[in-house]
Amino acid sequence: MIVLGIDPGTATTGYGLIKKEKSSVSCLGYGVIRTLAGTKPEVRLKKINQEVVSLIEKYQPDVLAIESLFFFKNSKTVIPVSQARGVILMAASQKKLPVFEYTPLQAKMATVGYGRADKKQVQEMVKRILELKEIPQPDDAADALAIALCHYSQLQ
Repeated sequence: MIVLGIDPGTATTGYGLIKKEKSSVSCLGYGVIRTLAGTKPEVRLKKINQEVVSLIEKYQPDVLAIESLFFFKNSKTVIPVSQARGVILMAASQKKLPVFEYTPLQAKMATVGYGRADKKQVQEMVKRILELKEIPQPDDAADALAIALCHYSQLQ
């Protein structure tokens, strides 16, 4: 089973792909989709949608796991992030890909075992679980891998 994990954003959308085989998990790839500040919102959203569709076509994941919006400190970013989530969910729907949503708390529990773990702890555990040589960069990619691992943990 291949899981595509997504950490949505308008400037930077993180993605991470993991593969479950029997009782092991491995990393197929990770990165970010970047859009430039000052670009019209509809152009940014179109790019995010197109690149997510490309990832789905390239890796043929079985599911998409995405970080849910349940709380936001900055009210200025909640609407653009919601819009990015919308075009990501649309891409999944177009490709008939099941979607599972997880909170940051769930991702932290799945990777570290502690819901109040800090970003560095999560990144280190993502590195260890996936047996990577270094912590995935940037942070958004590591967060996307943590979301994918959260879904993987539900399969155990």
